[in-house]
Amino acid sequence: MAGRLITGGRVATPGGVLDPGWVLVNDGAITAVGTGQPPPAEQVTDAHGQWVVPGFVDLHCHGGGGTAFTSTNPDDVRHAVLTHRRHGTTTTLASLVSRPIPELVEQVAALRDLVTDGLLTGIHLEGPFLSSARCGAHEPTVLRPPDAASVDALLAAGAGAIRMVTIAPELEGAVPAVKRLVDAGVIAAVGHTDALAEDVVPAVDAGASVATHLFNGMRPLHHREPGPIGTLLDDERVTVELICDLVHLHPTVVRLAARHAGAGRTVLITDAISAAGAGDGTYEIGGLEVTVTDGVPTLAGGDSLAGSTLTMDAAFRNLVTHCGLGVLEAVTAASTRPAELLGLGGVTGRIAPGLAADLVLLDETLHPRAVLHRGEWV
Repeated sequence: MAGRLITGGRVATPGGVLDPGWVLVNDGAITAVGTGQPPPAEQVTDAHGQWVVPGFVDLHCHGGGGTAFTSTNPDDVRHAVLTHRRHGTTTTLASLVSRPIPELVEQVAALRDLVTDGLLTGIHLEGPFLSSARCGAHEPTVLRPPDAASVDALLAAGAGAIRMVTIAPELEGAVPAVKRLVDAGVIAAVGHTDALAEDVVPAVDAGASVATHLFNGMRPLHHREPGPIGTLLDDERVTVELICDLVHLHPTVVRLAARHAGAGRTVLITDAISAAGAGDGTYEIGGLEVTVTDGVPTLAGGDSLAGSTLTMDAAFRNLVTHCGLGVLEAVTAASTRPAELLGLGGVTGRIAPGLAADLVLLDETLHPRAVLHRGEWV
């Protein structure tokens, strides 16, 4: 006998749902998946009545459990990662908000070793190359065009750890910056932008391939000027992020976007701040004070949304329960597609032999009952 067996649940595989199915895990990897009589194993987990889905991959997360990824204290970062891991996120991209370039360089350097160690999968820079007209919860005084020296300084600090950078395409130097990022193996994303359609297309032509939280922090969709929303949603080269907390987006809007983009171009994100999993109160993001009331973070003294308190299990659940998509569609949006975007399609994001044993057991109401990260229970 060998390994750990999870048996009796509805196993969401790339080929469909195995019901009942089983998953065999050895040395942190999935070694076999099937239905019918399972093989013997040293440890057996009965998953009857539960869904077995791949671990979630969050491309856009700022922190959780009361701590943020902007901290240069590795214990704070670890705490935030583990907060989300308990909710099923087994792969995390750490998002940083807009700050002066020297400060960002310091933050990137502090996170770099945690990427090397495998705690984080990489770093996402959401700024400072954003539009002041659509800055949201970013300090407007630190926003700037993406000049070559700044981009190169950040890439050098990351030494390969930076995996995605969000840019407003209407800014001076945006298209060359997109090309520079893509040439360096970094995902260029379009977001926090007041661009017209004519500004967006050249950036996508240059290689921009992600829409940072589509609809939010963008010029609204207009029937005579599609702007970034219509342009990005309708371009087959672009994958769209959706914050499915039912606050940032109405369920109908989520459904319209997900149906149009399809499974191959839709990803769920949290855009979670340090308040995720920490309760209501006063928090800070990028030097700005944030008030969280009934789980909704807004900039102090106003009503501008400042990230979310969302976790990926809730985003998954909302997509199915409130937006009307199927469980397999949610699996693709929460796990498979984001893993592919990061170049990890052969590592995680699916339940298949040879991939990492990153699994989430969900009950009938799609709430997590157990999480397996690299073959170990969280």
